[in-house]
Amino acid sequence: MATHFPNGISNRTKGHPLFNYPYMDPTKFYTYFDDFFEFHSGIYTITTVEGGAGSATEAITDGEGGQLLITNAAGDDDLDFLQLKGEAFKWNASKRMFFTAKFKTSDVTQTDIVMGLQVTDASPLDVDDGIYFLKLDGDNTPDFVVEKDNSSTLSVVEMDAMTNDTFVTLSFEYDPLDVATGGSVFRVYQDDVQVGEVTSTTNAPDDQELTLSFGIQNGEAVAKTLTIDFILAAVER
Repeated sequence: MATHFPNGISNRTKGHPLFNYPYMDPTKFYTYFDDFFEFHSGIYTITTVEGGAGSATEAITDGEGGQLLITNAAGDDDLDFLQLKGEAFKWNASKRMFFTAKFKTSDVTQTDIVMGLQVTDASPLDVDDGIYFLKLDGDNTPDFVVEKDNSSTLSVVEMDAMTNDTFVTLSFEYDPLDVATGGSVFRVYQDDVQVGEVTSTTNAPDDQELTLSFGIQNGEAVAKTLTIDFILAAVER
């Protein structure tokens, strides 16, 4: 049975101007969420290489909840990467940060995939700054990367192998004060289950704004696809 709060609910302390606002304060975090019921290419910086037959495309496809289908041309190393215009996210050692995305690929081995937060860069597979998931060609297991000025912490988190044409949800959370350790931590999740953590923030990109970044590169001369169900990023103000 649902619980009803007829007078509303607040997450602000007494005396705050929004204390009597009958909803949760939406200004505590700045958030971007896309469920891909529609797609507008103009909001993205799109980097495309098309050496093979056909042309790369990005389009809404049939799928429960809305899905974006990215299809490469058919050349080896052909790629299609999208980055949301405007670098609106920034890691701060004292602020919570969240990211989650659900996606699948037609070929988990013969592809490179980026999914996360990065600086705007024409080479997302070789970016200098970001906090993101990276699945490399020849490997069907994603890695979690924290990178600043081209110095990265590649997590030793043991993640499960991905499967062709099967959705996976990859997520991370930054907690500036972990109760267990008293320090800060990046918690890493696969399919909503925590699979590990990274306690070092040495390479956290504190001097660069970041943006949502995702895309796919072929690992052979065959067209590959990346389908995204949803993507979310949020940072505490």
